[in-house]
Amino acid sequence: MESAVSTPAFANSPDTLGELDDCRLPATLESEIRAIYGRSPLYPQRFPLHREPLQWSCYREIPVLTKQEIVQRGHTAFFADYREIERGFAQKKYEYEHTSGTTSGPMTVVMEDGWWNAQTRRAYLAHPVLAQYVDRPYRKCVLAPVGCSSNLCPYEDHPFPHRYFDGTVYLNLSSDPFAFPEGEWERIARELQAVQPEVLEGEPVYLSLLARALKKRHVQVPSVKTVILTYGKASLQHSRRIAEAFPGAAQVDLYGSTEAGYLFVGDAFRDNLQVVDANCFIELVPWRENDPDAFQIYVTTRDRVAMPLLRYHTGDIVRRTPTGYRILGREKDLHTRGDGVVVSAFEIDQVLPAEFECWHWSLVQVSEQRWELQYVADSIAPDGFADKIAAVLGDGARVTLFRRKFIQPAASGKFALLKPLAR
Repeated sequence: MESAVSTPAFANSPDTLGELDDCRLPATLESEIRAIYGRSPLYPQRFPLHREPLQWSCYREIPVLTKQEIVQRGHTAFFADYREIERGFAQKKYEYEHTSGTTSGPMTVVMEDGWWNAQTRRAYLAHPVLAQYVDRPYRKCVLAPVGCSSNLCPYEDHPFPHRYFDGTVYLNLSSDPFAFPEGEWERIARELQAVQPEVLEGEPVYLSLLARALKKRHVQVPSVKTVILTYGKASLQHSRRIAEAFPGAAQVDLYGSTEAGYLFVGDAFRDNLQVVDANCFIELVPWRENDPDAFQIYVTTRDRVAMPLLRYHTGDIVRRTPTGYRILGREKDLHTRGDGVVVSAFEIDQVLPAEFECWHWSLVQVSEQRWELQYVADSIAPDGFADKIAAVLGDGARVTLFRRKFIQPAASGKFALLKPLAR
């Protein structure tokens, strides 16, 4: 019999799992696991399950699923017969998306028709600000992220009316905001004024640059009541710039991925992220011995038919706070000092002066002690700025500042705020 100490911890609300038994899995979790085994041949091939009630000892033996394994095996591994996928595409029962997923190659994600919208609705219902938009018509504008495929983010070189889907307008015609000429920002500003959306959603870097474009043109869009930060890790600097462009608008952090759906939702920069319980189970796996509140997360999706995920290792680290959770970011994007203190974008944000209008920044480690802070701003960084960042990094770090016209995204199309040396 296992002890209570060895019982896995979960980030879900207590009502979702119920009281955790030291030996047996909660019925809701076991039911989902057996459903996943029934839908996808991948999991029985990796680790067969017995028919007896599942114990935690058995649960721990289920191999963790990684992005690398999905890429290597391919999306066909989730189906007994590839022809089922082909028929599903032809009959519009399935659709597929591509996500950068991992540096080893793109990941193809197959999803059943309607799943993305359904799990988005459940994520909205999990937050009071977003819940008000469920099951009623409203207007939304989206700045789609780099690399987003055409089904979830249908931006194309089409005139305005043909980018209007069910009350949502996809604003960008190309996927790199730093390639936008001034005329492109002019068009986006005009469309925002024409649509008068209640909700604005986008990658935080995009939204920050949009705020810059609106400020430059003295454009206001008072209809915007809610800004959703999604697709990427936000900086407090992005949030401040967005707040200046859309004063009074609530900012909601909606975290997830193409392959797993939306996992956490909360108020931006309030450390109160909560699991979208109806979408997933989130297992908390201790990350560092000297940091008991930092965890890796293993995701088990709920009610997913195509490509269900079981104990899926996202690569993200979360911190437990008194009010919920904070997403620290990808494990590879976190810097650990010699004294064991973890430095994330959050710690860098704390020393960025509130009065310094920085539209975007990226801190890159170029050698053991040398770092470069690249930033996009309309003015030079204040004196002493580099020293403050160096103090946060510790270990005798030296920081050089570089003001840029733009900062290139990574090869995957994503923006990393912190880029330590690969270990």
